[in-house]
Amino acid sequence: MKVRGDRECQDCGTRWAYYETGSVECPNCGSPRSVGVDEERRLHTATAAPLDLTEVQSLVDEQPLRTVAERAVKTAREFTRGYGFISGGEVQPLDDTYLAAMELRMVADTVGRATSVTDDEESYFLSLLAGAGDGERPAREQVSDSLVDSRGLAYARGVEEYREDLRTYLDEHPDETASDQLGRLRGHVKRALALDGAISTRAAETLVEAARGIGAYVADGDETTLATTESRLDALEGLPRD
Repeated sequence: MKVRGDRECQDCGTRWAYYETGSVECPNCGSPRSVGVDEERRLHTATAAPLDLTEVQSLVDEQPLRTVAERAVKTAREFTRGYGFISGGEVQPLDDTYLAAMELRMVADTVGRATSVTDDEESYFLSLLAGAGDGERPAREQVSDSLVDSRGLAYARGVEEYREDLRTYLDEHPDETASDQLGRLRGHVKRALALDGAISTRAAETLVEAARGIGAYVADGDETTLATTESRLDALEGLPRD
């Protein structure tokens, strides 16, 4: 959507940047009565809300693993559903915190629904839970075999959300090269989603890298990223499993 960046409270007169708070409520008095004061409206899909997993983490030693997993799914879902990648008309990167939250959402769902959980699965889930708030994701070599598809699905969905925001931006700022690359990326993402994430961890990471390369080109016009992105898209052909 397009919004004005600066707002003014009609009750106390305080001004603030909507792009920073993501709220029309006055940060000074809490009044919901505010108006946009910028003349220009800009594309804005980003959220200012952090990924706060403190409450979920506090349950690890107090509640069954299934309960912890269910709460993790809920928190991660709320964060990822409200996320966006355009802030005040500027394209943002596909960041690690979002990817970690998306993976936590998928892994926690898998763990929470399992009739039994192995030590490796529990360890991986708890490691992800501990680091996701800081954008830390376990290396692909550490992914438990039974959770490979969960990571693949998480990254495919995350890349698709990012691709949608890039598409929205390009509707207003056309660029044929970027559009062509997004079209190729979409094909790979669709295949990954159709496979329910059953792709190799290397392919999942390459999806992310390709999306980031396109985003970097769209954001700053850096053509040096194009060749690398093309190579990554070429490497995705077939989406092989490990």
